Amino acid sequence: MFAAERRQLILEMVRANGAVSLRELARVVQTSEVTVRRDVRALEAEGLLDRRHGGAVLPGGFTRESGFPQKSHLATAEKTAIADLAAGFVEEGEAIVVGAGTTTQELARRLARVPGLTVVTNSLLVAQALAHANRVEVVMTGGTLRGSNYALVGSGAEQSLQGLRVSRAFISGSGLTAERGLSTSNMLSASVDRALVQAAAEVVVLADHTKLGTDTMFQTVPTDVITRLVTDEPPAHDDRAATELQALADQGVQIAVAGASGSPGGDAVPARHQQRRDVPLPAPRRGQVPGSAAGLRAAAMHGEQAPGGERARVADLRRR
Repeated sequence: MFAAERRQLILEMVRANGAVSLRELARVVQTSEVTVRRDVRALEAEGLLDRRHGGAVLPGGFTRESGFPQKSHLATAEKTAIADLAAGFVEEGEAIVVGAGTTTQELARRLARVPGLTVVTNSLLVAQALAHANRVEVVMTGGTLRGSNYALVGSGAEQSLQGLRVSRAFISGSGLTAERGLSTSNMLSASVDRALVQAAAEVVVLADHTKLGTDTMFQTVPTDVITRLVTDEPPAHDDRAATELQALADQGVQIAVAGASGSPGGDAVPARHQQRRDVPLPAPRRGQVPGSAAGLRAAAMHGEQAPGGERARVADLRRR
């Protein structure tokens, strides 16, 4: 296949799917990933698509949402490592909400081992991953099925979440920036995600480094609402992701970074081998009153000791 033919086919695949991995592109055009990467770079120079780590997307940043088959093949090792680390923040007997997405689906598979857990979700994939967990109760929202990501959306889903209160929400999206927070490309999904977040005392965003610095149409979680980001280590050459991580930390988001390497066959990395780093945070966020619950949490993040603070910190580390 000539270069012009390859690039036309690559462009058609990206336009059809919104986002395609380099591996999938190489398989379809029957060439190496090195050659495909060169083709993608040439198409980006012409303004026809945008490169992402491990793939290519429609140009302009505000891309339309790709379907589940495409998402499931992007950054798989990174999502596995993120899910391993995020599961460590869940305690026995908790009640949590878990949003739709391929990364949250990976998280759900690990939550099946947490006894006494109650999981509220609008995702059929999350519910399926927990269906045979004997000690986990799964509560599904109502709503209309959105087939592209196997999620329940619409007014029925949002109404079923009214009056709900849980400890944590685990949610993902299409893009994450320090300026706008988490965003997605679909209005109905964004609306349900906002309802999930409103039900939680803490918000944990799961996003691999390919989503950092990407902005999409509909904001779901503003930056000042995000408690913690669980992500993977950006490649050394990815300055945009590293800059975005620092900007998020500067705005008060706790950053937990997981190792992204996996064993042959794509198996999850054992938790004891995970690389974890919490980025130090600056001053408390605006509007926090010293002595308030939010202020005490901010003080704990900065290492300030409230009464019994050392014991609480050690207990928190043990739970993790």
